[in-house]
Amino acid sequence: MQSLIEKDEQQAQMVLKKEGRVNQMQMEIDNAATRLLALEQPAATDLRFVTAAMRINTDLERMGDLAVNIAGRSLSLMYQQLIKPPIDIPHLASLVESMVRKALDAFVKADPDMARSVLASDDAVDALRDAIYGELIKFMERDLSGVRQSVDLIFVVRDLERIADHATNIAEDVLFLVEGIDVRHHATHVSQ
Repeated sequence: MQSLIEKDEQQAQMVLKKEGRVNQMQMEIDNAATRLLALEQPAATDLRFVTAAMRINTDLERMGDLAVNIAGRSLSLMYQQLIKPPIDIPHLASLVESMVRKALDAFVKADPDMARSVLASDDAVDALRDAIYGELIKFMERDLSGVRQSVDLIFVVRDLERIADHATNIAEDVLFLVEGIDVRHHATHVSQ
């Protein structure tokens, strides 16, 4: 997002270069978790921890992929005058970043209340996404010369919202870990 907002090509290139390391780390964590499952045969809370860590690992890798997508769109828009200042997009990015930080903090601190606050934030992100989509669609209807830029920005907004969804997944995994409940898809039953 810094690359997009500040038109900083180096920031975008840095994101692209780090993708391989993120993928490598995902594989290392998966291998470590698999070894733990095979050799230690964890039960109860320990098993929930390993399961949650594996799920979170996948969500983090996918967030990395989405960051790569955003960096690519940033490069596409880099040397063009933006159709309008992307005022709402930085705000959306800030909300999403806060969700990711809180979700990870909730995991590290085993804090179900913090995890619930992430779940509550998802509706605000979805509403802002819809508002930005509406603005960009109206702009495209008025000015066909801005269609390409608007489409790129729509993809950035979509990727940000998907990162928020992954943060929500992490928060759900924290609730599973700490309280043994499965709240995915609004489930309210206790997991075994």
